[in-house]
Formats: sequence, structure tokens, C-alpha cells
Amino acid sequence: MSTSFSSGLALPSTEQIHDHRDMDLDARTIGQTESDAGAFAADPRLIDMRLDDLDREWDMERALDANAAAASLIGLALGRLVSRRWYFLSTAVATLLLQHAVQGWCPPVGLFRRLGVRTQREIDAERHALKRMRGDFAAVRPTSGPTRPRSHSGDPVPKRVMTTR
Repeated sequence: MSTSFSSGLALPSTEQIHDHRDMDLDARTIGQTESDAGAFAADPRLIDMRLDDLDREWDMERALDANAAAASLIGLALGRLVSRRWYFLSTAVATLLLQHAVQGWCPPVGLFRRLGVRTQREIDAERHALKRMRGDFAAVRPTSGPTRPRSHSGDPVPKRVMTTR
């Protein structure tokens, strides 16, 4: 069963962090990625190694989820073993996760960005650039003009119709 939830509150997950970004950090991240990509252009074996590294790199969502799970478990354990006041840690973590889900930002995002954790979009952009340098898309011909996505049967996918109630 597939359900879709559309609300003015939540942004698509691919857009959330980019709407709450620090432009200086983004510029440094992009600059580092571009300089790294230039170094890989000299040796195709380095491109393969970097693509393997990108497959293992954690994106922002995964880092936030792992951090929240660990902090919640620590809060629950300390609440049970030390003092009931530690249960507030789990409550605070749940609140921050909800804030991230709704607004696309929470305080750990800035910390993780400074530690070098990138979004999935940034990782995918580097992966695409490296594959392009390696020549993976050489056989793909550019299209002439805009195209509409097609379904598995080959029929054009209908445009979404927005209705109000």
C-alpha cells in the first residue's frame, strides 16, 4: 500500500538541509570536492577507489539517525540505572528529530556539516562527476528538447494534478 503525504510543513527530504545551509560551509565543501575531482582525473584507478569510498560514505540523514538512536538509548539506560532525569535526554532527541523532519534543520546539522558530513545530493553530485570523467556516459546521446518521464510500459507518466478541497 502506498500513501503520499503532502503538506506545506515538510519539504522534500532532498531539499531540507539545502534550505537551511551555511553558505561558507557549502563553498568550502564544493571547493574541496572540485579539487579532489581534479586530482582523480589523472588516474582512472583513483576514480574507481573514490567511487567505492562514496558508496560507503554516510550522508547527513544517516548520521543524524545514528546519532539520535545512540543518544536516545543512552538516555533510556541512564534513566533506568542512574536517575529518572536522564529520560529528558531521550525526549530532547525525539524533539530534535521531529524538528528536523518538519523544518529540515536541527542543531546537530551544523555540527555534522563542520565535521564534513555531506548530504546525499552532494555525494551523488561527486559520484556523477567522477563517472562522467571516467567516461561512463559517453554512449548516452543528449536529447533534443525536454522529455517527459516514461513508465515501465513506455507510456508517458501523467502530470500530477493538484486539487484543493
